[in-house]
Amino acid sequence: MAAKKVLMLCGDYMEDYEVMVPFQALQAYGVSVDAVCPSKKAGDICRTAVHQLTGHQTYSETKGHNFTLNASFDEITASEYDGLVIPGGRAPEYLAMDEKVLDLVRMFSGAKKPIASVCHGHEKPGHDFTLTASFGSVDASSYDALVVPGGRAPEYLALNDKVISLVKAFAESGKPIASICHGQQILSAAGVLKGKKCTAYPAVKLNVLLGGGTWLEPDPIHRCFTDGNLVTGAAWPGHPEFVSQLMALLGVKVSF
Repeated sequence: MAAKKVLMLCGDYMEDYEVMVPFQALQAYGVSVDAVCPSKKAGDICRTAVHQLTGHQTYSETKGHNFTLNASFDEITASEYDGLVIPGGRAPEYLAMDEKVLDLVRMFSGAKKPIASVCHGHEKPGHDFTLTASFGSVDASSYDALVVPGGRAPEYLALNDKVISLVKAFAESGKPIASICHGQQILSAAGVLKGKKCTAYPAVKLNVLLGGGTWLEPDPIHRCFTDGNLVTGAAWPGHPEFVSQLMALLGVKVSF
């Protein structure tokens, strides 16, 4: 039987094990593997991240190995390969917005060739933040607004039915909701972005669109937007605008 040839789709901060193990294991079985990354060529490196469950609500990330690509993305042809491998980690967040990547995946799918994809996605520990109230005793009617921070947390909070119900309660009452960065993943899951114009961290654009929102480009990255009772921002450099727009919805005026 002729030797098989597999394409591996890489990107910076993909998960270390999820690229290293398949890359080496497939070759151990005599399978030829070409590892490529958009905008990079053979010999370039992709940084990886190691994800570990450390007893917190979600996993932590630490720096992994530098992974050397052995083929150039712009020179590949899908028809030359027998299968596609997609590691997880951070990379899929932005690779999912690259039309060339999507076209490549569609080619493999259309040809009914095997596609193996795992997980989904550089951070360092921040401060320990002390909670001031218990989630189980929270009643939306007792508050005037909801703030949703970004980061890793929205990935799993968006799967929590109680969180979704809480967000819906604020939205249905017309109270201000201010969400930044990846926080819009929760709003999308709650269905409160439908018909809304909003922004988010660029990697969350797909969540916004799938949630029925109209995407507003965060250019520059500190730009924030208000649409009705909703304030959205893309990242922490936008905090001054983010807080200012929320204060406007709350009717809070500051004078010096």
